[in-house]
Amino acid sequence: METPENNFAKLGLTLPPAPKPLGVYKPCLIDGKYLYLSGHGTVQEDGTLIIGRIGEDMDIESGKLAARQVGLAMLATIQANLGSLNKVKRVIKVLGMVNCIPSFERHPYVINGCSELFAQVWGEENGIGVRSAVGMGSLPDNIPVEIEALFELHQ
Repeated sequence: METPENNFAKLGLTLPPAPKPLGVYKPCLIDGKYLYLSGHGTVQEDGTLIIGRIGEDMDIESGKLAARQVGLAMLATIQANLGSLNKVKRVIKVLGMVNCIPSFERHPYVINGCSELFAQVWGEENGIGVRSAVGMGSLPDNIPVEIEALFELHQ
């Protein structure tokens, strides 16, 4: 049976540890049938962060892989707090922020790293929501990508 958990397992990817808040906020919040995820960064399997600015320290493909890593960190938060990716019905909205040089204009391409992951996990019908992808002059700890999202939960 096709489930988000099964789809993720087929990808052969590994979740990093669920990130701990680095400030005064919750990593996720459930309100009725909605799950809000705070901005997540580029946490890797060993707990370290991918660091760098796109167009300066890393190229666009490295930025896209960093966005996928952010998606994996978000999945880790869902897994840690809800117990299963299967509890998420669909992706509603993704906001992707790209740390890049002022002349960089391909923010959507970078954020596709996360969006493509979500589409593989929840399928194209439920894994693709509305989205914004914007450039930033800087991000915390000089991470290349930060992403927040809103999901609908199964009732």
